[in-house]
Amino acid sequence: MTTSTRDPQLLRQRLDAWLHAREPGAHTRTFHVPSSNGMSSETVLFDLAVPHRAGTARQQLRPCVLRLAADPDAYAAFPVYDMERQYRTIQAVAQHSKTPVPALLWLETDPAPLGAPFFVMERVEGRVPPDVMPYTYGDNWLYDAEPADREHLQQSTVDVLAELHTVPVASVAFLAGPSGDALRDHVTAQREYYHWVVDGRPRSPLIERAFDRLDALWPDDPGPTVLSWGDARIGNILYAGFDPVAVLDWEMAALGPRELDLGWMIYLHRFFQDLTEQTGYPGLPGFMTRDAITARYRDATGHTPRDLDFHTLYAALRHANVMLRIGYRQIHFGERPLPTDPDDLIMHRTSLEAMIENRYW
Repeated sequence: MTTSTRDPQLLRQRLDAWLHAREPGAHTRTFHVPSSNGMSSETVLFDLAVPHRAGTARQQLRPCVLRLAADPDAYAAFPVYDMERQYRTIQAVAQHSKTPVPALLWLETDPAPLGAPFFVMERVEGRVPPDVMPYTYGDNWLYDAEPADREHLQQSTVDVLAELHTVPVASVAFLAGPSGDALRDHVTAQREYYHWVVDGRPRSPLIERAFDRLDALWPDDPGPTVLSWGDARIGNILYAGFDPVAVLDWEMAALGPRELDLGWMIYLHRFFQDLTEQTGYPGLPGFMTRDAITARYRDATGHTPRDLDFHTLYAALRHANVMLRIGYRQIHFGERPLPTDPDDLIMHRTSLEAMIENRYW
């Protein structure tokens, strides 16, 4: 899949120039663009070499990560990449909670140096459950782990959400929507995103049915508003052993009820599990289940999760929006033909249909 049209060598040269301007002699010692890059903001891993100072070793190396707004020429997944918003969210999380996040170093809002805004943070060592092939298919560290270790990872991951949701909403007031009703604003933004995705393209009857079903399931009381991570899943956490050491990917952060993150965490595992079972493999059927996640969250916070039929459907709908955009991007780059039915671009259309018809859970 085409993810970027940027030239890595030129990008490195421009980054070196930017670093040198901040600290004469500073440059990248290593520079690596992961092959899985570009679905959202682009990520570059590099070691920052800083010049010798009196009383220090000959040269200091600092492992770093560059997060760069997506390449606008690569049919980006989202219409806007507000790097300052992400940076300020991570700052607030670090300041007001014990949620593990990487240490931030620099924010650059001027697109001139690298062609888009970006920020730099320290690189945390750890391992991530793989997306390709998904961890549910086997032959990876999480699948091969002892059941007790997977249980520990599951519980500690839910505890990350519980801690994150203690961040004072006032510290991230810049995330608030226009109406003051956080859930309404969140869903309205998703509707606007859907219309952006299908602008000039075939519409998705399935996604539109899902929006209609959301209206029918709308919670009587959405519950308290918290900071929502937005992309709350184990594939966005670095683990040391089976303990979370860094929470990553904040481009979808927003305000909303606690269940936004819980529904996303539950469904994104089910997405992988459903695909695995559909291809004849067992997956991890007892892992990250809806009941286990909600029970752990209740024990950690005292809050009993509510309206999960609504929130898991909403998670599946949000994921369908992104998948539709990615499908149209593949078509844009000639990597797949346009199907007769645009809903065929949604890999989990069967489970989304089942949720709409109240026969999934």
